[in-house]
This record gives sequence, structure tokens and C-alpha cells, in this order.
Amino acid sequence: LFAGMNGSAIENFSCVIYNIFLMNCTWQAGRDAPADTQYFLYWQNSREDNQMECELYIKDENCRNMGCIFQNVSIGIEKAYFLVNGSSKDSLIQFYDEYIDLYKIEKLMPPSNITVNCDEIKNDCIIQWQQPQISHSNKDMCFKYEINIKYK
Repeated sequence: LFAGMNGSAIENFSCVIYNIFLMNCTWQAGRDAPADTQYFLYWQNSREDNQMECELYIKDENCRNMGCIFQNVSIGIEKAYFLVNGSSKDSLIQFYDEYIDLYKIEKLMPPSNITVNCDEIKNDCIIQWQQPQISHSNKDMCFKYEINIKYK
């Protein structure tokens, strides 16, 4: 089941979704992976979707794939499946896989259309904004904001 040289699988795998539909995944080479090891990322958004390989790899100074940028990502209700295979001329490389809830890795955009209307006579202000756009379907989530007011 875990064929391959110990310590050759990638480490520190992480992904983040930003700007509503872009996803960036990064990793580090296995600490005991041979120098010629090349990694390939595949992901599947749901069981019904086809597995897709990264189309835009991020490479390190040795031209080794160390990350990927995905475009037009949509967040479904199932956990997405990620698989990183490796290959080397010298030895078998262990694979790495993980299931991730994509909505948990989405970095939200800041609120938009922020307006501030102050009444100096009443000594109060009304601050309003619009909720940021989100890519997943759970649009009724409760958003909490912190307002930091500094007086000059």
C-alpha cells in the first residue's frame, strides 16, 4: 500500500482558495527523496468528477514541481481529494493523498462598498458594508466583522 522509499513523499502540503475561484497548492519535497524526484498533483472535486492533473505547476530552482495554481475552482459539498505522485530514475517514490473541505481553505475577500456617515451633533456614526463574495454555496453563513476605530 505504501510502496516507495520512506521519506520520499511530499511534506507540508497545503492549499488556499482566493479571489473567489483560484486555488494555490504548495508542498515541499520529501526529506529523503532523490534529487531527480519530480512530483505531480492530481485532484478530484467530488466522486462524480474526473481526476484532473495540475495544468500550471510552480517550480523551484531545480525545475522540480513544488506547487500548482488551479483556475475556475468551484467549491462543492463533498471533500475534494488530492493526490501527489512522484517519480525518480533511482527509486520508487511514495505518494501523498488527502481529503480537504474546500470551503475551509477559502480566504475571503474583504467587505466591499464600505460607507461611513457620522453625525457630529449626535456624536455617532453609521458604518455599512456589503458581505464579500464567496465561491461556495453556503451563502447564508454568519459573517462576523471587527471594526477598529482610531481617533486622530
